[in-house]
Amino acid sequence: MITQSKAVVLHQLKYSETSVIATLYTEAFGRQSYIINGIRSPKSKQKSGLLQPLFLLEIEAYHKPGREVQRMKEFKLDQVYQTIPFDVVKSTIAIFLSEIMYKTIRNEETDPELFHFMYDSFLHFDSMKEGNSNFHLWFLANLLKFLGVQPQNNYSPIYQWFDLKNGKFLISRPIHPTSPGLEDSKLLAELFSLRHDAIHLFALNGAQRSQLLEYLLEYYSIHFEKIGKINSLKVLAEIFH
Repeated sequence: MITQSKAVVLHQLKYSETSVIATLYTEAFGRQSYIINGIRSPKSKQKSGLLQPLFLLEIEAYHKPGREVQRMKEFKLDQVYQTIPFDVVKSTIAIFLSEIMYKTIRNEETDPELFHFMYDSFLHFDSMKEGNSNFHLWFLANLLKFLGVQPQNNYSPIYQWFDLKNGKFLISRPIHPTSPGLEDSKLLAELFSLRHDAIHLFALNGAQRSQLLEYLLEYYSIHFEKIGKINSLKVLAEIFH
């Protein structure tokens, strides 16, 4: 059956001399992989350049329930980014976030709330003029809600220590060897309650930003054991160095 859907690009893999397998998060079917035949051929009408991380597509595909890899008929841009492909900080963050989502989002059933969170967040990111370097922190913190492991933001003058393992603030420092200190726990509490329109107001220096990212990735690794090494992290670190 031929179906249409909006989609976000998560990953692409060369499949043969002229084809690729693209993994997308679709509005209609959740996470899906599609083989796109002939796209790497010089004569192809489809452009592989549209399969960049986080690009927003309108796709038409042959969809068969239960099939591991679906077959793409055609696709086009649904929204055209104005800054993400051309800004080195934004494009690097896009690569990083697409890798995180590729390794953590496994649901092959539709989840409209997750799709629209992604779609709207990336359009907002594209339009941002300030606070770009904080967007990935905000996105990672808020993605956890849709992955089913959202931290409990119970921070207070009594509960000041964040527990990475149990996802909540405690009265005393957790036993976990990499637990955040008081200052970083407070910053995490602020991050967990940060609105998308206030990302640029979240004041961090480079060391704080790197430390918060380290804690967020530790949280992801605890709750997603198979996440493995994040290959794009080194490049991201170099951008913010």
